[in-house]
Amino acid sequence: MERSIAVLGMGEFGQSLADNLAILGADVMVVDRDRELVQEYASKVTVSVCADLADEQQLGELGLENMDTVVVAMGSSLAASVMSVMVAKEKNVPYVLAKASSPSMAAILMKVGADKVFNPEEESGLRTAQILTSSAFLELIDVDDHFCVVEMTPKKKWIGRTLVELDLRRKLNVNVIAAAQAANGWRFADPYQPITEDMRLLVAVERKDLARLRG
Repeated sequence: MERSIAVLGMGEFGQSLADNLAILGADVMVVDRDRELVQEYASKVTVSVCADLADEQQLGELGLENMDTVVVAMGSSLAASVMSVMVAKEKNVPYVLAKASSPSMAAILMKVGADKVFNPEEESGLRTAQILTSSAFLELIDVDDHFCVVEMTPKKKWIGRTLVELDLRRKLNVNVIAAAQAANGWRFADPYQPITEDMRLLVAVERKDLARLRG
């Protein structure tokens, strides 16, 4: 089942995120007070809503309780961002990601309940979309336009099997280059060590194969 993700605020980052989430097959709701922009996205995403994100009542009527993730993508309006985070957490949204334009804004958003706060200068819509649409992806590091390294948790079907048995290079065109467990730091991946549930893996992958790795 695809993840349901709401993007609140359709500035440059919000649009990039929504576009890439839709491409990756997520169930996407976008919300903004710009009616023309909302109408433009009606054919691109699952739900497109025009609303004032600083208005508690309008936020409460969006149906955020049905979303797996809410991304508060406004960086210029502290009031709207705070209100959006608070309402999302009141609706028991499992994961709320919020954009902050300064360290002080980040501290405030964390204090009112955001699970993670990000700086748009350090993130891209594509990178964030790829992480949000996979429960396994923890971090994604771009090497260049075609190649990246993903930190991820093992897929269920990998647990208990070795890299030799999985043969991921041939099947998925990826290389597991390092592994870490809770009690130890990163080490070169041992191809003969069975993968355990508490492992984190560093996987080198071409961008064109990210969907296959995610799936």
